[in-house]
Order: sequence, then C-alpha cells, then structure tokens
Amino acid sequence: MTTAAWIMMLSTQILVTVITVAFFVKVLRTPPKDDVDDTQNDNPIE
Repeated sequence: MTTAAWIMMLSTQILVTVITVAFFVKVLRTPPKDDVDDTQNDNPIE
C-alpha cells in the first residue's frame, strides 16, 4: 500500500473509534429516567 493509503486508513479507523467511544461515554453518563413521570401515566383521570 502507498503512504497515502496508510494515512487514509489510519485516520478513518481513528475517527470511527473516537466517535464510537464518544457516543458510548455519552450513553453511560446519561442519567436514568425518573419513575415519577412513568407512574403518573399509569392511572389516567377518567
């Protein structure tokens, strides 16, 4: 492979890895939903 091909391959792999890790960290840091909102919808006013 040429030098340009190596640079393109490595930069693409690094970019995909960084984006994947960023989304994974974002998901892990998202706080859980409150159960209070869910229980209010269980008993609707009739």
